[in-house]
Amino acid sequence: MSTFKAPRGTYDLIPPASATYLAVREAIAAPLRRSGYGYIETPGFENVELFARGVGESTDIVTKEMYTLTTKGGDELALRPEGTASVLRAALEANLHKAGSLPVKLWYSGSYYRYERPQKGRYRHFSQVGAEAIGAEDPALDAELIVLAHDAYRSLGLRNFRILLNSLGDATCRPVYRAALQDFLRALDLDEDTRRRVEINPLRVLDDKREAVRAQLADAPLLRDYLCEECKAYHAEVRELITARGVDFEDDARLVRGLDYYTRTTFEFVHDGLGSQSAVGGGGRYDGLSEMIGGPALPSVGWALGVDRTVLALEAEGVELNLPAAVSVFAVPLGEEARKVLFGLVCELRTAGVATDFAYGGKGLKAAMKAANRSGARYAIVAGERDLAENVVQLKDMESGDQAPVPLTEVVEAIRSRLA
Repeated sequence: MSTFKAPRGTYDLIPPASATYLAVREAIAAPLRRSGYGYIETPGFENVELFARGVGESTDIVTKEMYTLTTKGGDELALRPEGTASVLRAALEANLHKAGSLPVKLWYSGSYYRYERPQKGRYRHFSQVGAEAIGAEDPALDAELIVLAHDAYRSLGLRNFRILLNSLGDATCRPVYRAALQDFLRALDLDEDTRRRVEINPLRVLDDKREAVRAQLADAPLLRDYLCEECKAYHAEVRELITARGVDFEDDARLVRGLDYYTRTTFEFVHDGLGSQSAVGGGGRYDGLSEMIGGPALPSVGWALGVDRTVLALEAEGVELNLPAAVSVFAVPLGEEARKVLFGLVCELRTAGVATDFAYGGKGLKAAMKAANRSGARYAIVAGERDLAENVVQLKDMESGDQAPVPLTEVVEAIRSRLA
């Protein structure tokens, strides 16, 4: 056993469980690629100020949860706690908004870091797949992203998730609501930290998960009652487009999400089988974020889906993904000459696109066949001196147990035809 362990609140992904995580990432990414989203990858750390401005100085993420460091050169950096600010920064730096037609559609996958109290479904290191559509204000774009996430979850076999939907208004109507909400919150029995939040960003109080606070919010004013006509019309079209696609959703007038940059459309995917950590993903429109981090006005919308929580949702529903075996063929040489011949054959099979492994370590027949069974391979290739003298190998079907000689020159094609 190693002297070292994974840091508290983190985890290692190892086979065979890692195959499920890869399949989830691919299932989420597939509809994005089919919809014109290009892959983007950003550094694991950024300037602290990017997140302070973008995510919000009053958010728990910035005030309590970011991993920060100072370089030898004096730069203040932070491990990325979320993906949107980094992706938008990269798009602006590369002038993608000037390179062609808008919106710029991007998707990403990676690890993110927050110093939180570790529990099931909430880790200090977690994995997300995200999508951002930058530079267009169009209800159809908001609807597209919601539908793409919905379709990704359905393709995985998930059924018991819900979509919560709300509008947070814009720079015209939200200040009026903000003032009304502050008046309401100032009259409540709140702790000092929460009172400070009331003055900085009162909408964040609506996202407070503590029961002592939530109990006092029952009669809080609702943003939907303060939306301007333009925001009402925008939200109505988003709802109509989602409904036309046959996607069910629930209106949640108190949904604000945990980040300060959201405007208008905001949404969350929740799974009731996950207990208190029921959110498996979410997102919304962030029309002012580009200007907040020093860029031009670029209305945008996006989401991030948690890979870890999606896997937990699959487990909660008892969904087992149909994952292909890591290896299709396992080669078992009997003797030194057979090792040389089968090693070359293994290389040929791999070149032909057949996932193939080899009995390394000079195992005997019994041990090697056990290894072949454990690998999940559909076929085993076995060869000894007598087989090589006849220029054949024994091809064994690991499911049926049937075994037959196949000429060495025909092995690759014989296996490819059987696997087709």
